Amino acid sequence: MQTARFFIGQIVRHRVYPFRGVIFDVDPVFDNTDEWYDSIPAEVRPRKDQPFYHLFAENAETEYVAYCSEQNLVPDESGQPVRHPQIAEIFDGPVDGAYRLRSPNHN
Repeated sequence: MQTARFFIGQIVRHRVYPFRGVIFDVDPVFDNTDEWYDSIPAEVRPRKDQPFYHLFAENAETEYVAYCSEQNLVPDESGQPVRHPQIAEIFDGPVDGAYRLRSPNHN
């Protein structure tokens, strides 16, 4: 099994599609439904034996939660914060280009 290249709180962007987001969870291998997987066009369908990331994501129009394979993500070097409304529930920041998990006693 491969080690995840990205970390929780890191800002990443999709290699092909115009969206970016903050990682809030990592699955060591694919852990979603077959229906979800089969809905991806075959020519861009990722391998299942790699880390998959849960993102608080945004594109030009909206904010949403995305599930992305490691092969389709690259670090986001823009330095811009991500505007997803759920980020503040679990993260502080961004600080030095990444978000930090909030401490449990943070009010």
